[in-house]
Amino acid sequence: MAEISNSVSKILAESGLKTPCYIIDEAALIRNLEILAGVEKRTGCKILLAQKAFSCYSLYPLIGKYVSGTACSGLFEARLGAEEMGKENHVFSAAYRESEIDEIIANCGHIIFNSFTQLDRYRGRVLAAGKKIGLRVNPEISTQEGHEIYDPCSARSRLGIRLRDFRAEDLDGVSGLHFHTLCEQNSDDLERTIAAFEQKFGVYLKGMEWVNFGGGHHITREDYDIPRLERCILHMQEKYGVQVYLEPGEAFALNAGWLATEVLDIVNCDMPTAILDTSAACHMPDVLEMPYRPPLAGAGELHEKAHDYRLGSQTCLSGDFIGEYSFDEPIAVGSRLVFGDMAIYSMVKNNTFNGMPLPDILLMKTDGSFETLKTFGYENFKCRL
Repeated sequence: MAEISNSVSKILAESGLKTPCYIIDEAALIRNLEILAGVEKRTGCKILLAQKAFSCYSLYPLIGKYVSGTACSGLFEARLGAEEMGKENHVFSAAYRESEIDEIIANCGHIIFNSFTQLDRYRGRVLAAGKKIGLRVNPEISTQEGHEIYDPCSARSRLGIRLRDFRAEDLDGVSGLHFHTLCEQNSDDLERTIAAFEQKFGVYLKGMEWVNFGGGHHITREDYDIPRLERCILHMQEKYGVQVYLEPGEAFALNAGWLATEVLDIVNCDMPTAILDTSAACHMPDVLEMPYRPPLAGAGELHEKAHDYRLGSQTCLSGDFIGEYSFDEPIAVGSRLVFGDMAIYSMVKNNTFNGMPLPDILLMKTDGSFETLKTFGYENFKCRL
């Protein structure tokens, strides 16, 4: 908590910061990278940055010093990973466009297909380019509760080939299998998933080169069971003689970013409501999509502290609320607030609804200084339309 408090103090003390702004904490990012690098070193697995969670490519040279490469969801991420990190680059998409597949193949070493239809259509081109082919499978074991939208093993999931549809006679050129079933979960759920995967698909790993455990592994979370993860990795590598890949996204920048905002007004509704210069809908969409209540430095649960407020946005969306919090002292117009864990799924998902400006992106360096990585203005809003 002391380190968090010190980070927030630096942010609040820097009066020149224009709000709203995302601030990436370099020291926290490096701590995460050291944890991931330790898993790679002890097990021989390879860890890839899932760019869908964190695509701040200014930091790819730093990230590339610790891990093996990038994971992509389509052409643009494939290009970004190849151009900005230049290490191993794996891609999975539920389906590939004919107009993009050749460029994807050129930028990626592993192309993972979601169906035998797509495999049959593009297999020859991938093999002719000397690249590796994988198939995503669905172990059909759901380890999540209450979030079907994030559950790749839900009954309606379109992601991964189920055993009933798996064509063992059609594996020519396939060198690996991929599964992705987790979301913000611990390694006990991975262990359960591997057991189901082995039961259904383990026989097909014989003679293959690699297996990809996908993402959703919260490896850098304080309570994450890393020894269990490493046992899972070593088990698969030793039993099947394959290279294990993992492609977490959140774990890279978990608790390594902030969103600084300023109070513009306070209105009286059913409770005091602060209107901020940031927006859940625009700048932290997962607050509404998940939904969840983001951590706020110095604040408590409703009624925990002396002064209660609901925090909302200046947009026209009536439900654009971030959450309800309590404070030791009243907040006022001009007060600055700092939301935590804002490096992941924020910058990659934000938008300009209502013409809301995109927050600038800053790096808080290990010496406490601030470096501006990216600024945004009117043209960034206009060029999207």
